[in-house]
Amino acid sequence: MKLADLLSEGMELLGEGQTEITSVAYDSRKVKPGALFFCISGFKADGHTYARAAVDAGAVALVVTRRLDIPVPQVLVDDDRRAMARISREFYGRPDEKLRMVGITGTNGKTTTTYMIKSVLESAGKKTGLIGTIVNMIGQQTLHTDRTTPESPDLFALLRQMADEGCEAVVMEVSSHSLELRRVEGITFDVAVFTNLTQDHMDFHVTFDNYLNAKKKLFHHAKSAAVNVDDASSGRIMEGIEGVQWLTYGIKEEADVYARNIEITPRGVTYDLCTSRGMLPLSLRIPGIFSVYNSLSAASACMLLGVGPEVIKTGLEAMPSVAGRFEVLDTGNRPFTIILDYAHTPDSLENTLLTVREFARTRIITVFGCGGDRDKGKRPIMGEIAGKLSSYVVITSDNPRTEDPMKIIEEIEAGIKKTDCEYVCIENRREAIRYAIHNAQPDDIIVLAGKGHETYQEIKGIKYPFDEKVVVAELLLTDE
Repeated sequence: MKLADLLSEGMELLGEGQTEITSVAYDSRKVKPGALFFCISGFKADGHTYARAAVDAGAVALVVTRRLDIPVPQVLVDDDRRAMARISREFYGRPDEKLRMVGITGTNGKTTTTYMIKSVLESAGKKTGLIGTIVNMIGQQTLHTDRTTPESPDLFALLRQMADEGCEAVVMEVSSHSLELRRVEGITFDVAVFTNLTQDHMDFHVTFDNYLNAKKKLFHHAKSAAVNVDDASSGRIMEGIEGVQWLTYGIKEEADVYARNIEITPRGVTYDLCTSRGMLPLSLRIPGIFSVYNSLSAASACMLLGVGPEVIKTGLEAMPSVAGRFEVLDTGNRPFTIILDYAHTPDSLENTLLTVREFARTRIITVFGCGGDRDKGKRPIMGEIAGKLSSYVVITSDNPRTEDPMKIIEEIEAGIKKTDCEYVCIENRREAIRYAIHNAQPDDIIVLAGKGHETYQEIKGIKYPFDEKVVVAELLLTDE
């Protein structure tokens, strides 16, 4: 493809526009001969400093925000990330136009909601792609993922692959980072979904308003949208956006799609799904009130896509549990239960523990920590929540990253001290889990919160293997 054919308004071509482009890249280490290299100004490095290395590796043109003294064609732009997304979209032939695009945003519930929508669409006979936190999927094929929403060149390459392999629809998690960094620039979503909004990623967004406004960007580029009207931020999400078909869902407020007669057990949840088209009884294998909300969001999204009620019921009821999302682990013949959950925000931890309290017969032992180099303000909040809703808490390390794990633990401890809950601090996460298992009594429920599907711990910039399901299995064998 010719360089000039990839450009649009606001991009100034410096040099030969007939240069043949055979690939696009934003990492100089991954440049191939014939590549167009994006000089992205990142948080830790400026891509312009790697431009010469990219050319040496075979790049034949550059996208820049300032002219460089390098003898190859350059595309001068004001917004490097916007340009990267728009050029990548053109290079891969606008694959999003060949797919029904569904985007889910919010603090909690995105992952499970994507899986639920995928299950419904496949029940409708539509091969569906999934892009998310745990894995990417093309139908039943799984692909590795590095981040919730890929960088734009990777995203459009993946969408191209999905279209070429026969997908009719794609359901994807759309993070606040990706919206702020324009990774989905150029995509018009057939359906956008808002789950909820609570404090998270303040290290990046600084203020809650910034966080909300980042999420809101998704709905400016949507044909229709499903919105959790029970969430306090729902009104601000919808405010001032025209030309969108809105469908609200909830259990507390008047909504277009709502749940009644909710019954929650350790094995799942049942409720009546109420819509303008009538009432439908649902039985889900994932317990908790959050499961009700996730399924309501999925049902609403699928209704906007034209899927019928019976197919929605079939797809939701066929949905298995998602790895690391309220996942009950195999404990053999042990008389206690272990639940693995990704809960890493105050709201998600509270929801998880409230769900467990609905069926807990004796003690709830919560093992959790908080990630380093992330929103420090949530640490004491989560400590207080754990203390109020648990019988016993084991404060431990999560992904400390570059921070001192004990400093993080101390900040969590400040919150739990506001409660009368007993607790212990054990920095080593494996030993913390061992302690919980060793001290568990019959009918106790151990909640391992924060890691979920992750299979590593990041300490001082190094990712060490750490799969809690594997760790639990090993500890159960040695704690006989």
